[in-house]
Amino acid sequence: MKKFNFRKVLDGLTASSPGSGSSSASNSGGAGSGSVHPGGTAGVLREEIQESLTSEYFQICKTVRHGFPYQPTALAFDPVQKILAIGTRTGAIRILGRPGVDCYCQHESGAAVLQLQFLINEGALVSASSDDTLHLWNLRQKRPAILHSLKFNRERITYCHLPFQSKWLYVGTERGNTHIVNIESFILSGYVIMWNKAIELSTKTHPGPVVHLSDSPRDEGKLLIGYENGTVVFWDLKSKRAELRVYYDEAIHSIDWHHEGKQFMCSHSDGSLTLWNLKSPSRPFQTTVPHGKSQREGRKSESCKPILKVEYKTCRNSEPFIIFSGGLSYDKACRRPSLTIMHGKAITVLEMDHPIVEFLTLCETPYPNECQEPYAVAVLLEKDLILVDLTQTNFPIFENPYPMDIHESPVTCTAYFADCPPDLILVLYSIGVKHKKQGYSNKEWPVSGGAWNLGAQTYPEIIITGHADGSIKFWDASAMTLQMLYKLKTSKVFEKQKVGDGKQTCEIVEEDPFAVQMIYWCPESRIFCVSGVSAYVIIYKFSRQEITTEIVSLEVRLQCDVEDIITPEPETSPPFPDLSSQLPSSRSLSGSTNTVSSEGVTKDSIPCLSVKTRPVRMPPGYQADLVIQLVWVDGEPPQQITSLSISSAYGIVAFGNCTGLVVVDFIQKTVLLSMGTIDLYRSSDLYQRQPRSPRKNKQFIADNFCMRGLSNFYPDLTKRIRTSYQSLTELNDSPVPLELERCKSPTSGLATRTPEAAPGFYRNEMPAVRQRNQVHHLPDHVNGHCTSPTSQSCSSGKRLSSADVSKVNRWGPGRPPFRKAQSAACMEISLPVTTEEARENSYNRSRSSSISSIDKDSKEAVTALYFMESFARKNDSTVSPCLFVGTSLGMVLLISLNLPSSDEQRFTEPVMVLPSGTFLSLKGAVLTFSCMDRTGSLMQPPYEVWRDPNNTDENEKTWKRKLVMNYSTSPQETGDHQYTIICSEKQAKVFSLPSQTCLYVHNITETSFILQAEVVGMCNSACLACFCANGHIMIMSLPSLRPMLDANYLPLTDMRIARTFCFTNEGQALYLVSPTEIQRLTYSQEMCDNIQDMLGDLFTPIETPEAQNRGFLKGLFGGSGQTFDREELFGEATAGKASRSLAQHIPGPGSIEGVKGAAGGVMGELTRARIALDERGQRLGELEEKTAGMMTSAEAFSKHAHELMLKYKDKKWYQF
Repeated sequence: MKKFNFRKVLDGLTASSPGSGSSSASNSGGAGSGSVHPGGTAGVLREEIQESLTSEYFQICKTVRHGFPYQPTALAFDPVQKILAIGTRTGAIRILGRPGVDCYCQHESGAAVLQLQFLINEGALVSASSDDTLHLWNLRQKRPAILHSLKFNRERITYCHLPFQSKWLYVGTERGNTHIVNIESFILSGYVIMWNKAIELSTKTHPGPVVHLSDSPRDEGKLLIGYENGTVVFWDLKSKRAELRVYYDEAIHSIDWHHEGKQFMCSHSDGSLTLWNLKSPSRPFQTTVPHGKSQREGRKSESCKPILKVEYKTCRNSEPFIIFSGGLSYDKACRRPSLTIMHGKAITVLEMDHPIVEFLTLCETPYPNECQEPYAVAVLLEKDLILVDLTQTNFPIFENPYPMDIHESPVTCTAYFADCPPDLILVLYSIGVKHKKQGYSNKEWPVSGGAWNLGAQTYPEIIITGHADGSIKFWDASAMTLQMLYKLKTSKVFEKQKVGDGKQTCEIVEEDPFAVQMIYWCPESRIFCVSGVSAYVIIYKFSRQEITTEIVSLEVRLQCDVEDIITPEPETSPPFPDLSSQLPSSRSLSGSTNTVSSEGVTKDSIPCLSVKTRPVRMPPGYQADLVIQLVWVDGEPPQQITSLSISSAYGIVAFGNCTGLVVVDFIQKTVLLSMGTIDLYRSSDLYQRQPRSPRKNKQFIADNFCMRGLSNFYPDLTKRIRTSYQSLTELNDSPVPLELERCKSPTSGLATRTPEAAPGFYRNEMPAVRQRNQVHHLPDHVNGHCTSPTSQSCSSGKRLSSADVSKVNRWGPGRPPFRKAQSAACMEISLPVTTEEARENSYNRSRSSSISSIDKDSKEAVTALYFMESFARKNDSTVSPCLFVGTSLGMVLLISLNLPSSDEQRFTEPVMVLPSGTFLSLKGAVLTFSCMDRTGSLMQPPYEVWRDPNNTDENEKTWKRKLVMNYSTSPQETGDHQYTIICSEKQAKVFSLPSQTCLYVHNITETSFILQAEVVGMCNSACLACFCANGHIMIMSLPSLRPMLDANYLPLTDMRIARTFCFTNEGQALYLVSPTEIQRLTYSQEMCDNIQDMLGDLFTPIETPEAQNRGFLKGLFGGSGQTFDREELFGEATAGKASRSLAQHIPGPGSIEGVKGAAGGVMGELTRARIALDERGQRLGELEEKTAGMMTSAEAFSKHAHELMLKYKDKKWYQF
């Protein structure tokens, strides 16, 4: 355990100036260096803090993936193990079993999966990919690995077939040839069925690719080959010739056998089904067009859409099932994709919400020559997986236990909470289960294979996802599983939107006006807060009682004034162009939220959405307590919210955007503060400004909003961005260059010009608030930054004075004092800084000085907010409620909160909110805050203990607010000083409060920027976790900011990862890896070591069911399949070796690395040995039982033969 001392670097320092106390020196060293900085006094704190975390505690490892496999292409099912496999277009394979058994594996090539084939009850899987490669996966380990690969060089793979209990795989190709592969060695056999030998010699055309392969259920020595042009060949493997050929004038899509092996059914491109009998192959035994219109006799049935797949399954006690996809009539173009089930004379059409990719019929027996007895149909859709119950006449679907509906509406934000209060999951589930859909099948989910246990990780975890339709889902993520607990619909707070007549601009919000942008949840107090793209904030309180009440709403006017451009001296920098000629003509906004009307009426003081004014019934669960909306200002829509925080202990919610900051008391339902970001600096302004009268002419650029709807989530090259599911998936999966994102930064466009007003405190019934409001002056702005009084009126066109020029030169030639930056919460990419100015040296110049007029930034966004008991000012001796405010320019402001002393006064007396004048600075936009006490323990924000706000119990009426302050030590010890951790896009700093001394600085990155940062608890300590845009995950210890881990995990390929990546306690994190899937990972070494125990087993030893007794006559006349020896026919001794140039064998890493991953140490090896012994013992036991049965049968046969001999011993031949 290593000790770190806070010491000053230089001796003999004189007392620093008071102004330097709130700044940090720039001697931060290189990246990864921690430096001790002198404070405002000569004495520096000397205190020892023991840090227990070391680099051995950290390692990056993916744990589990949840959700629906993105872009599925293939489906397979093992009827004995009862596990399901899904292949995707990106080369991924998801294997599903019982709840908790969910495995993800990936082809290294990333080629699309064409087909999957289980080795039934063998613990193996064969995959065929679009790069013409076959792979053999070992499923007898928790992390499947490839054992062998076979790459075809000259032919394209189109179809594969693996007979039950066979080690020879039939592979059809695009050229029409059929090859045979040995599964054990993955070597190609010399036996090849060439297309020109399969068809008749008189045929002049190529039959096309192989679309079907299957051996006859009656005789394993016969292979049915289907070609695309309608030719079907029944091939005799022994004699190497075609026994019969079938021709049809329509293309074939699929074929399926009757279990007796005498008939087979084909589906065709004209929507017809043909049934063929092997005894009369000249024409089909039966031809039907299930969805075609009936025609007169002698006329051909009407053509329909192709039937892509058909399955023909028989039952013992009823008519066979004929199940197919497609085949609908062309005149029903609006019909949704459908699955048709024909059972006897009944035809049932099941319409699907998404196109059908593949379907499989689940049957009781794995033997193809037995009566199939189907009980379910697994239907793989483009965006869902459903199972249909065939045992009930109405064909209900099974309730899916997997989280396949994460993408029901596109995910826009996520939150992850580990080690939550243990009662939360049960409470949320009890509320959410009441709203579950009804009508599911009463039978259990049929995919029930594998084995799973809880493992050592037992603490509760909750994941929250926000969606584009305004819905919010709470998920139980404990023990590596994911199950939905509760769903909240925020759109029910608002009136339904009426579609406007015109859609000229800002159509983003019109597509998804309720899209969730940010969420903030306090699990202890159960206060939930959400902000949406339509510039609103909703505060929810949890209640177990149903109520009917009106929704309280507040409308806030938040604006930041922008004045005309001041032309600087020509020798310092070139003058700014006249923007008046470049700006569009004055337009007015009216009508719907995002339409521009031509009637000339300017929208003002109108919210984007309409809150319901009538009483609303609120079911148990989260109920809306307050709705806060930003309103339009002089024809300009409100800016999107970029930061959000709430304190249940203080009863205050704060949020900010590119314009300013809003603080609201949600207990008294009043606005405490509504102020532009620039005005927050006013208490320390060195250049006081005089009031200005507002301009008469206002112009704006509608396309220069800081955050335009969901464009921050889904960047596109066009102005119109639709957030429907289709557009989201298309946009999210195309990599977006960082250069493009930088070009799209809202601060890179023309300056937004807004009317001038006096932002400040809201005028409510609080005298102190009104008094503070009178102190402020009207600001003078240029491009969103305040100018000094030395600057003349903008209309006069005066230039900067020489004093101002000298101030500019202090920052370096031609450079603004503050670099161009934007909030990471906005998901926009900041422009890089080519020259690092020393703007951290001191803060003795004003943020609103005239030098800011050269800065082309239009707005300074509020990017981070944090409530905590801290020291608001430098001379404070005790902690008090504070609000930390971080901006996109790296500035940190502390706002003091003066709360009433008693509970009774809290509901009546006003809350005083005032900027304290304390400023800290960092490089880049501020991302996160946290505090530690003097012992180095992480301090949690105070909270109020939850109680049901609608409980009518008498005891609850007298119940007082119970606050938990979360002091790790006594308040007297904590009151001495504390340490504040602040992380921005570029660096992290540790300050000592109240002295405001910068103790440690760590430059995290110079060439990239941080997307997500969080101070998390781990192993009873704290650390800073960061995810960088270059894909690195970095962990730093606290408070020394020593690097513990720097792993190149995942490059930023699209903005989906940036907006959904989040860290949580206990070394866990997650992000949205695709539009439909959540990837969880861990950076804890302990969890990486125990990951094998937490994952489920895909393979469990199960005895293969015995085949049915065929009977004496069936065995005698049922064919010669039982005597067929594939090894003798396809082996090297008989068939010879295949050409080396045809296919290349590639050994897989599974035989070595897979064993290591599955074993996880000596205990794993012993477990595998024990399982192998158990399997061997079971097989020996089965062999012994079969031997005993054979002996008994032999004795019985001998006895009956002796009796028969005695019976006919003395009879003459003529007596028979």
